Amino acid sequence: MSKNRSAVGAKPIPKNKKSSAYKNFREEVLADYRLANESRVASLIGRREVLTGKAKFGIFGDGKEVAQLAMAKAFQNGDFRAGYYRDQTFMLATGTLTLDQFFSQLYADPDITNDPHSAGRQMNAHFGSRTLNEDGSWKNLVERKNSAADCSPTASQMARSVGLALASKHYRQDENLHSMTTFSDKGNEVTFCTIGDASCAEGVFWESINAAGVMKIPLAVSIWDDGYGISVPQKYQITKQDLGALLEGFNANKTGEGLHIELLKGWDYPALCEAYAKGIARTRKTHVPTVFVVGEITQPQGHSTSGSHERYKSKSRLQWETDFDCITRMRSWIISKEIATAEELDEIERLSKETVNEAKRSALQKHRDPIRAEIEELGTLLEKISTESQHPEKLLGIRKGLLAAVEPLRRDVMKAAKTALRLQHKEETPSRQDLIDWKNRYKNINQTRYSSHLYSESTESALHVREIPPVYSEESRTVLGFEILNHCFDEALRRDPRIVAFGEDVGHLGGVNQGFSGLQKKHGELRVFDTGIRENTIMGQGIGLAMRGLRPIAEIQYLDYLIYGLQPLTDDLATLQYRTKGGQKAPLIIRTRGHRLEGIWHTGSPMGMILNSLRGIHVLVPRNMTQAAGMYNTLLQSDDPGLLIECLNGYRIKEKLPDNVGEFTVPIGRPEILQEGTDLTIVTYGSCVRIAQETVRALTEMGISCELIDVQTLLPFDREHMIVESLKKTSRIIFFDEDVPGGGTGFMMRQVLEEQEGYHWLDSMPVTVTAQEHRAAYGSDGDYFSKPNAEDLFEAAYGLMHEFDPARYPRFY
Repeated sequence: MSKNRSAVGAKPIPKNKKSSAYKNFREEVLADYRLANESRVASLIGRREVLTGKAKFGIFGDGKEVAQLAMAKAFQNGDFRAGYYRDQTFMLATGTLTLDQFFSQLYADPDITNDPHSAGRQMNAHFGSRTLNEDGSWKNLVERKNSAADCSPTASQMARSVGLALASKHYRQDENLHSMTTFSDKGNEVTFCTIGDASCAEGVFWESINAAGVMKIPLAVSIWDDGYGISVPQKYQITKQDLGALLEGFNANKTGEGLHIELLKGWDYPALCEAYAKGIARTRKTHVPTVFVVGEITQPQGHSTSGSHERYKSKSRLQWETDFDCITRMRSWIISKEIATAEELDEIERLSKETVNEAKRSALQKHRDPIRAEIEELGTLLEKISTESQHPEKLLGIRKGLLAAVEPLRRDVMKAAKTALRLQHKEETPSRQDLIDWKNRYKNINQTRYSSHLYSESTESALHVREIPPVYSEESRTVLGFEILNHCFDEALRRDPRIVAFGEDVGHLGGVNQGFSGLQKKHGELRVFDTGIRENTIMGQGIGLAMRGLRPIAEIQYLDYLIYGLQPLTDDLATLQYRTKGGQKAPLIIRTRGHRLEGIWHTGSPMGMILNSLRGIHVLVPRNMTQAAGMYNTLLQSDDPGLLIECLNGYRIKEKLPDNVGEFTVPIGRPEILQEGTDLTIVTYGSCVRIAQETVRALTEMGISCELIDVQTLLPFDREHMIVESLKKTSRIIFFDEDVPGGGTGFMMRQVLEEQEGYHWLDSMPVTVTAQEHRAAYGSDGDYFSKPNAEDLFEAAYGLMHEFDPARYPRFY
């Protein structure tokens, strides 16, 4: 692994100005000064580009330049950054961002060559290195400096940083992972996390700091303390207005329990360089986390382009920010130490402006040129069409407006094409079809530009995993459901050293339902381990581990508790492939259980919430533990993240143990027809399947033939359109689950009736059978009258048949 060697901070200033050591020192300082100025100018010009309409929104890292230069000196190949939208100087200093890329992202350029961080899909200053090759395979992460893709929600980087740092612990302590030399140098990597002081008021900050101290992981957190959260001063954010004082209780003791807390000033260049050099080296060696509280930070342009800080800062505060601007103070220090003259620094500042302006011009041209080419192409077509149309003046007017656009946008191009087609809707000219074809091609191109990579598009996608049926023999044992999962996980852990499983009670106890019973003792505490009660960082832990090449199974004890971990899943994991356009992935498996348990806080089935918030994560809902085992085997062969919800009331139901329990797979997105029928179709999943089976038996006794379909996976849903084929036979359909009305059943109904165009085949109104709108009341009676039951489903099905043939199916009551 290459090492960064800094002449600043590690030693005093060399006294002999003719020595090579002093020359190196001077060159480094002046290079830092130039980079600080380039970053500042980029912030200033970036704001101007937004205010003049060339970009949509801007948020910048001005005021933090010097501290980030110091931090960057300690960042080595193999290390990871988990930061936020103020880190442009750090990214520039580590060579993971260019000024051209900075402006390309500001202009929302969707060309991944111009903006490799997000392909224009994120707001500016959201950075992320491309850890994957174009085919979705991993790059060598040890040979490069890495940055996890940023998220906008405040403090969201904290949860992920825990997992990124935890990976180094596993790579250091688990000898079976030492051969994975493209992912880690035996755990020698540090994760650098950055956060603003106001975001430290978020619960996930404290949860993450606590988790890092408990687990002893190489995490280095830098807090940029500028005293405000947008317009809200620190007195409303932080107790005592002093993060250092609040963090004091975490300070490491003599035995290394806790974290190291470093208090620094954001304008003190040499002190910052020294503190980061020593602090990061210590964390790299000992894996004891360090928190750098960098105070007296300024924010010269305020929070963002959405407002001015003069509205909420006093004149004295604004003057202080001018006096203590980090670049101004660095300039004074350089002159006072006779490292360079004022005239030399003036020239550096002049060259910095030239460099940044040239990068801005280059990025803007690279963004505009393809759009102008698309406008020219459409303009030529419109000119041709105008000669055949009854509306030549209007068509040429559309063309003229496009060509005259000062800030051309692709939306204007598409609008123009569609407007032209509307003008011609009664004309059948030869070139009209050419315009239709052009419009369709343009739509497909922009689908790739703006909507690709929600899920994996590699050969390892879960959708490509080969189906292997379960195998049974005369020797196959009948066991309890949880034992099937136990055997499945045992085989997986034996087969693949990258797999780790963790969660509340997962380690020593083996899980509340014993899925991992005995596996910690068999495979070790690094492979199967307990966590504290902290669902947010359990999810972040899994995300970070998966981003570094491991295969985590992170457990949320009950489905209701998923809400505590929802934020990192919806904002981070679900969007990761999308917001990097296939540049990063985190094949995390989230394991949980739900449905039918009694009690308000254990009986939730919030499938609508999950389906609407976790697009980008496969959602699997097996009806039994055999199906669940097959789904785990599928996910463990793929590079997609997945949420698997086991049936809480199925662990003690007996099933046959497949002979190939560690190998068989269940296809993702394919329902299973459990019983064929001709009168009506019942669509359901999970624990509701057993209720539906009971109902189907009762309906059969009444002469009603039901087709029962278990969807098995909700995301993706019925990729082969099996359900609409069933509807073609029966002409009647019921969607059945235990979510609230309009939740999971509403999702399924739309998929079948709209996406699959099932409405064509309906002879009766589609029906949903759901839970009440409230959580289930406690006790068996509370469950019965709150959740849908076999009698409810029977009445709904029989009611459809009564409507069809009242004489044959008279009402009971």
